Amino acid sequence: MPGTPDKSRTIKIDMMARVEGEGALHITVQNGQVRDVQLRIFEPPRFFEAFLQGRHVNEVPDIVARICGICPVAYQMSAVHALEQIFGVEMPQSLRDLRRLLYCGEWIESHVLHIYMLQGPDFLGFDSGLAMARSHPDLVKRGLRMKKAGNQLLSLLGGRSVHPVSVQIGGFSQVPTRKALHALKEEFLWARDAATETLRWVSRFEFQDPEQAYTFLALRGPSEYPMNEGDIVTNRGHHMAPSEFEQHFHEEQVPYSTALHCTLNGQSYLTGPLARLALNQDQLSLLPKDVLQSTGLVLPFNRPSMGIVARSVEVLYAFDEALRLMNQYEPPDVPAVPVALRAGMGMAATEAPRGLLYHRYEVNAEGTIRIAKIVPPTSQNQRRMEDDLRKLLPDILHLTDQETAMKCEQLIRSYDPCISCATHFLTLTKEDLPMTMP
Repeated sequence: MPGTPDKSRTIKIDMMARVEGEGALHITVQNGQVRDVQLRIFEPPRFFEAFLQGRHVNEVPDIVARICGICPVAYQMSAVHALEQIFGVEMPQSLRDLRRLLYCGEWIESHVLHIYMLQGPDFLGFDSGLAMARSHPDLVKRGLRMKKAGNQLLSLLGGRSVHPVSVQIGGFSQVPTRKALHALKEEFLWARDAATETLRWVSRFEFQDPEQAYTFLALRGPSEYPMNEGDIVTNRGHHMAPSEFEQHFHEEQVPYSTALHCTLNGQSYLTGPLARLALNQDQLSLLPKDVLQSTGLVLPFNRPSMGIVARSVEVLYAFDEALRLMNQYEPPDVPAVPVALRAGMGMAATEAPRGLLYHRYEVNAEGTIRIAKIVPPTSQNQRRMEDDLRKLLPDILHLTDQETAMKCEQLIRSYDPCISCATHFLTLTKEDLPMTMP
């Protein structure tokens, strides 16, 4: 039965599909007006910040890597940068480049998974990546091969592709030989061409969701597209060091979510590929710039569904940047620089695949963690996702409840929210609310 905009109703998605983790959506409509939108993250809290208290700093990289199986490098990088700030570690360029190369691998495997298996099926009318594979096997095989290239890089630099073990304060426990790294070049050359075709493919999708007035937020450095370093900037004129994060950003608990909402001076904002590309397009390498220009699409992208294009640009950039770093690689003299423990507090932010990831640590003189604070990208984007849904809903309330739920779920999926790694099918229920008199 078609939806009735003048009727009061509750639309529920009890379990969102094709997102990393378990979440639900609850929308209340009364007298044809959207009264409430709640993005409910209901997985039990995992208390990683509490787990870190009392642990030695050398344990931190391995512990925080377990926060996420898709983006463990991001957690490791933000952690080691914050701790190295406390200990006054100066990272030599060779080790800095290896960390950037490791980050390239994570962006590749994470973004490609989202493009081909999570959001891509929405544009082609499939309810899953497996269903899409039955009709487009060559397309999905291309995506899986690209993702495998990213995983191979993570395995070589990190010791394994999931929860890498070689990252440590001051550098790495081991580094690859030039021969081992160059053995990946041929596959990466193929993958860079595949990434070019991927960007051209997704640029032809139809993007019909409403444009949003985003506050874009990302890191920005002096000369590189941001991964490990940079100041925090927005398109509204904010510019701050990561150490100033908690002066401007506030986390609050909402009763319907186990994840905190983070706002900038009380307002929602967007972090992630759309924001990085909007704020740093001039720092892309020449190849992704040229391919993006050839699509005819114009930045900034203000529709959440166009996140798939931004991710495809970043995948092409990551392959291009990885090849640049491979070509110039010379093994460092030592895998890590010496670290002298001391008491202090350090803050750092890096660019996880889904957006800015902030860490703060307070450490005593023996190297024991006293306090740890971690603000992941998904908690920063939660409020913004709800705002996007409020703008989308008036245009789709004429649809059936199931169709409305599907459109909402597609919008949420475009953010690639990282709740945790799980996939469920959608269950929809409808509850009528009483009409109210004018």
